[in-house]
Amino acid sequence: MTKKLVLLIAVILFSVAVSMAADINGKWLGKFTDGVQIGLQLKTEVKKLTGTIYTQDGDGPISNGKFTATTFSFTYSMNGVTIPYAGTMTGDNMELTMTDKGKELKATLSRIPDSEWFHIKARMRPGMTEFWEPVPKVIDPGPYLGMVPPPSDAVVLFDGKDLSKWKSRDGSEAKWKMEGDAFTVVKGTGDITTKQKFGDYQLHIEWKVPADIQGQSQARGNSGIFLQDLSDDLKVEGYWYEVQVMDSYKNATYVNGQAGSIYKQNAPLANAMRKPGEWNVYDITYTAPRFKEDGTLFSPARVSVIHNGVVVQNNFSIRGHTAYIGHPYYFAPHGKAPISLQDHGDPSKAISYRNIWLREL
Repeated sequence: MTKKLVLLIAVILFSVAVSMAADINGKWLGKFTDGVQIGLQLKTEVKKLTGTIYTQDGDGPISNGKFTATTFSFTYSMNGVTIPYAGTMTGDNMELTMTDKGKELKATLSRIPDSEWFHIKARMRPGMTEFWEPVPKVIDPGPYLGMVPPPSDAVVLFDGKDLSKWKSRDGSEAKWKMEGDAFTVVKGTGDITTKQKFGDYQLHIEWKVPADIQGQSQARGNSGIFLQDLSDDLKVEGYWYEVQVMDSYKNATYVNGQAGSIYKQNAPLANAMRKPGEWNVYDITYTAPRFKEDGTLFSPARVSVIHNGVVVQNNFSIRGHTAYIGHPYYFAPHGKAPISLQDHGDPSKAISYRNIWLREL
């Protein structure tokens, strides 16, 4: 047999194998026999399988993923417990088996569109990640001294004229209201996000709670700054790293959810709020996370926050996305991403922002 014929046969066999390999890439949703929901977002590269698993106890990246034609396997670790999964592709469905504490459970998953979110009811409750003490010391930061002009190398995101640097999540123009040299959240119109994407940066932003604000705890002037918003890029709902914005002036709430906190992760070192009706200033230094070539985390995101001239976060290591329910994870590797401001939806009066600029680092 000639070398050319051997090569031709090898090419044909490879082509047949590729054509016979099931397409496992994309999103899958289903239930185990005990009714527990599960979602998978998977990607293959030759025989390597990577992705994210979505469960009622939390979400996170899979490990040790392998894929061959119509079968696959991976593991998922949570709270020190590693659970093995194995599966088979059968037409348009996926048969999945997991083994936990010697018990085997089976599930059938079906493909869902890549644009669709996973709606899996969490067994965790919000209060499980809320901490009420120790309460940060309340300090008087002194009077507001006026707007700090941007330096010559700054990217100006809002100069008091228009919202041309921002958009709504659906890509349309930002719908928040211009008021003098500031803009105010228009509740119900959704978050706004920068058209430009950023990595490491120094951010200056000013915000004000209305003088006649009402409500209590988290339902009082609530908003947030999403330092990198990956929800759309990674197709993962609520994936961002948030510095909390809300009225913490004589307003008790869980400490890892008050102004200046890294939401649900780290309380501020002090409560430096000015009273409602006065401008607050954040100066934020942010370092984006880094990832290895295989997609695993090399170094976490880090952030320092100065609130009204007072350090409230000192190079804090962000543990992953700032989740409302569940534990933080780094779901997938990423690069630069937009900055977003939150339309929280609490019933109190809307807050305002102005004088927003950053320096890329």
